[in-house]
Parts: sequence; C-alpha cells; structure tokens
Amino acid sequence: MARAPLLQLSDISLTFGGEPVFDDLSLVVQPGDRVALVGRNGSGKSTLMKVMAGLVEPDRGTRVVSPGMSVGYMEQDPTMEGFATLGDFAASELDPAEEYRIEMAAEGLAFDPDRPVATASGGERRRAALAKLMAEAPDLMLLDEPTNHLDITAIAWLEDQLRATKAGFILISHDRAFLRALTRATLWIDRGSVRRQEKGFDAFEAWRDKVWEEEDMARHKLNRKIAEEARWAVEGISARRKRNQGRVRALQDLRAERAAQIKRQGTAAMALESGPQSGRKVIEARGISKSFGDGPIVRNFDLTVQRKDRVAFVGPNGVGKTTLLKILMKEIEPDNGEVRHGTNLVPAVFDQARARLDPDMTLWDSLTGDPEMRVSGKADQILVRGQPKHVVGYLKEFLFDERQARAPVRSLSGGEKARLLLAKLMARESNVLVLDEPTNDLDIETLDLLQELLDSYDGTVLLVSHDRDFLDRVATTTVAMEGRGQVVVYAGGWSDYMAQRQEAPAPAERPKTAPASPNKATAAQTAPRSGSGKLSFKEKHRLDTLPDEIARLEGEIAKLESLLADPDLYRREPAKFTKATEALGARQTALKAAEEDWLELAEKAEALGQ
Repeated sequence: MARAPLLQLSDISLTFGGEPVFDDLSLVVQPGDRVALVGRNGSGKSTLMKVMAGLVEPDRGTRVVSPGMSVGYMEQDPTMEGFATLGDFAASELDPAEEYRIEMAAEGLAFDPDRPVATASGGERRRAALAKLMAEAPDLMLLDEPTNHLDITAIAWLEDQLRATKAGFILISHDRAFLRALTRATLWIDRGSVRRQEKGFDAFEAWRDKVWEEEDMARHKLNRKIAEEARWAVEGISARRKRNQGRVRALQDLRAERAAQIKRQGTAAMALESGPQSGRKVIEARGISKSFGDGPIVRNFDLTVQRKDRVAFVGPNGVGKTTLLKILMKEIEPDNGEVRHGTNLVPAVFDQARARLDPDMTLWDSLTGDPEMRVSGKADQILVRGQPKHVVGYLKEFLFDERQARAPVRSLSGGEKARLLLAKLMARESNVLVLDEPTNDLDIETLDLLQELLDSYDGTVLLVSHDRDFLDRVATTTVAMEGRGQVVVYAGGWSDYMAQRQEAPAPAERPKTAPASPNKATAAQTAPRSGSGKLSFKEKHRLDTLPDEIARLEGEIAKLESLLADPDLYRREPAKFTKATEALGARQTALKAAEEDWLELAEKAEALGQ
C-alpha cells in the first residue's frame, strides 16, 4: 500500500510584486526522501524552502502536509527574541523529558547551551537552531545551509545523524562532499522552474550540463527557423501579390517564443592578477608559540611557505586557525619565535567575518570609497587591477544589477556579500591571497570558477575552509591544528591528510628516532609526532572533559528522577512517563560508562606520572 506524501505543493506562484520567483510550481516530497535542493545564488532556494515550511504564503496554489506529519525548518538567520540562552531557544518545543537531546546535539555541534542569546555569534545561533531541529526530529527536515559555521568534526557528526535518521530531509548546501554523502534525489531551481531527478547530487552536474546542451540546441534551431522565415517574408514579396498571412503570424509567434525564453544567468566574470613576483621563499616561521590565558594556540611551530604553495589550515572551530594566519601575516606577534617574510609581498585578504564590508554603505560607495580602488576626480569609476572602470559595469561582472548598486550592503544575501568581497579582493593586484572561509554561501558554479582561478593564480594562497571537496581541489599542503597547541603539517589536501593520519603509527609504536618537536615541518613535508609512554592527545582530552560530562549526566538524571517522582505523572501523561523512564535508563547507562572511562584513564595517567 502506497504511503501518503509528507508534503505536496500544487500550482505555486510567487512574485513578491515583481518578476515571478516561481510560476505553476508543483512538487511532492515522499517519506524517507533525501533531497539536494540546488540552484544559483538568488534563484529562490531559500524562498522555496520557506514555502515548504509554511513561512511564506504563495500568491496562488496550495501547500498540503499529510495528517499526522510534522515539518521542521532550520533557517539561515534564526530569530531568538524572548529567549535568555541558546539552550532555552533550542529546547523551547521539547518536553522536559526530552531536553537531554539538546545536550547531545550541543556536544556534537560544539556549542554552549548556557551561552546568552545576547552575546552569541551568528554561527552559535545557527548551531543552536540546527540542534533544535535535530532534537525535535520532525518527519520532514528542511535544512538551509546547515554546514555553514560548522567545523569538519561537527559536519561529520551531522552527516552521521542524517544518515541514521528515518525522517525525510531536504538540504540546501554548497558543500559537495556533504551532498554526495547524503542525497538520493535532486531538486534543481533554474529560472523559476523546478526539475527533479531521482539521483543524488553526485549526478547533478552531468544532468545540468545535458539539460543546458539540449536547451542551447533547441534555441539554435529556433533561431535558424526564425532567420529562414524572416528571409522568406522579405525576399518573397516581389514574387507574390499577396502575403501568406498565416505564415507571417507563425513568424511572429516564433519571435514571441524566443523573447519569452529566460536567459541563463552567466557566471561571475572573476579574474585574479598577480602583482610583482614575490621571492621564492614567502613565509618562514621558526619556533613560534602563542597562548591566550592558559590555552595554547600553537607551540614551537615551524613552517616554510614557498611561492605558489596552496596551504590549507584545518581544525575545530575556536582552535586558532585565524589567529595562526594573522601570526604568519605579522598582524599578531607570537609569544615566542620569529616570522620572516620574503621580498615583494603584496597580500590581499578575504575575511570570514566580512569585516571589510560596512553594512550601512551602498555597494557603489563600498567600491568607490575604498582608498585602493578610488580614481581621483572620477566619482563613478574605480581602479580594477590598475585600470579605471565604471563601478556599475564592474558590479555587473559579479552578477549584481544596476538597481543593487545603490542598495545597502546589509540588504545582500550571504552569497552576494561573498561575491562583493571577492570583487574588492580581485580589483587589486596581489601575490599572496589570504582566504578565511571564502566558500561560505557561494553557489556551486561560483565555487568552480574560484577554484579554477586559484589553480592558475601565479601567487601563493593561504586558505581556511571546512569544505572538504574544495580543500581537495585546491590545497597542496594541509596544516592540521589539533588543539592544545598541537599543529602538524601534511602534504596534499583533505583526503591526503586523512589518509596520512590513519597510516601514522600509534604513539607507542612510533620510531625512537622521531624528532623531538611534533610541530617542526615545512610546507612540503611532515615530521612524525613523537612521544611514547604518555596518554594520547585524545585520551588526555577525554580525561579532561569527562568530569564535566559526568556532572552533566548527574544533573540530567536528577531532573528526570524529579519528574518521575510525581505519583500522578503516569495517569496524567503516560507518554511522557514512558519517555522519561527511557531517558533515565539511557542517562544512567551513559553515566556508568563515563565513570568507568574516567577511572581507567585516571589510573593510566597516574601510572605514567602525568
């Protein structure tokens, strides 16, 4: 017997008062669907997801959720008014007996539920919104860019959760590796229409290219037919006293058909131009260390970066990747050690916080007001790689239209802000690019173009990213920041790093001739880490974090026991009683395991004199 669909949209039309975003759109989401929702920036992906969630009312058409089915939505910019902490927001729709799910999600996504909403960053808010959705476990999950602001460890946790769920889900993401791992179908928004293919994202690009090829062929045939009919209409007049009016009307219809076709949006006309060639040795760091309070960012680290290296910095959020970049670029002084720069360095920086964009400025003023881009005496021109260019013409190269030129930066989407920052970056010559999370919010076509530009760029690239596919395609060296000041350099991109890390011998098995400093390496090779007869990094971290975990579990058990102490709970709310009983058993089992782990590790540390 066929199951009822989770969600059905029929004949949806939406305009927002201008050109239609969608017209006569229909789609069905079935139980267990795992769908990638893809399309260019500005094509309407987030808008369609809000229609699915019931947050945007279409001008025409119907949205039907099957009886008994629930739909949950994780938006890009969650509002949290009225909530004191992130945990309060995340648990707002849960029974008290289920609040432990927020703690589990918080651990996997690495955010603090006790963080006040007023002081939480945008990334922390997004992680709380994601934890809320995962804890509520609706029948259909709608996730809009869930991997933004997540580090690779948290992305892996989320992948595992979504892989194991029985719920259906629809994903908007720029992260190719994430989409390939999870999706079995693809919804493609293109110029107001939505196509569906019953294959995962891995097959999307071949499908897209085939559709566009067929479209170009059909357009070519239409243009040829119009040209032939137009020639007949002109040249045949002298041979006839009276025109064939039916054929003339057919020509008018052909021209109307061509005029009605919506032109595909091109790719941004991005270009990178190297400045003067730098010296062969770009950056040399020797014995650098940096700490904030009791937390070491990097300890006794050596690195040599040569011209044309592509060096990626990876590690958990908060481990200090941006700090290390700033030390290497001499924006921050190390506590110990020395950083030397080669000759003729001309850096250009893309910062993840978009701090180089003033939200109150217009796009026009953001470009013309930049001292490095200003053309003296020309209010409507900017310098682009040394040559004057009209500001609107340059914005159009990055897919902004003329109306947006006078709009404030705050009105832009995340992808548009990233494109504007790239426009500022690429207007100047450089020979060292510092790219801190450049892939956030960019669509797949723009990511492809950026990767091609970096491949052909004649300078050096320092890159921070959590996009594993992008790292594999760009990086020649990976600097892994593993916490507590531990930094190790590996040859190659993300996949190469993971393979080398798995092949590395365990601490007790490492050769006795290993170098004393685990951080001593160049951008071309990696030194094996030393140390035997000690707790491993993971064991030490586990030992340090277990007391907090045990205290948390004890607190949850106390809350559940207090809830179950109500003698009328079973009679009044039997479902809640059952859930609370199951949760209590699970927490007690977890507490016993945590206490045993702590005892074992504490005894091992004592035996080793640590």
